[in-house]
Amino acid sequence: MTSASLTGRSILLLEDEPLIALAVQQELQDEGAKVQTARTLACASRVLQSEDLSAAIVDFGLSDGDASEICAVLNRRRIPFIVHSGYTPCCEFRGAAAVIPKPAPSGALVTALCDALPPVSQKAVST
Repeated sequence: MTSASLTGRSILLLEDEPLIALAVQQELQDEGAKVQTARTLACASRVLQSEDLSAAIVDFGLSDGDASEICAVLNRRRIPFIVHSGYTPCCEFRGAAAVIPKPAPSGALVTALCDALPPVSQKAVST
């Protein structure tokens, strides 16, 4: 059993591969998360500006560049994030709660996010 729940949490999913994005989005929604999917760095930047996020899952190597600036913004805003990528530069993932290589086993991303998030208080869950 994980220490936190995804129920009601707002998660940024930055993933440029449509089939992977769809599968991860469904897995997160099945756990009660509200998912904001972005396929480009520009879209992810807009989500970061407009949404109050609980956490993020970031594919580092995207078709429009690497996500180092998105990771830096997440770090500055103290938003926990997981890197889910096949791209593995040596120092780019500082601040990531976990680095999970693609393809991730079923449940690995949910478990990593739950481990990175603070537990929801019982009072917040019941209201």
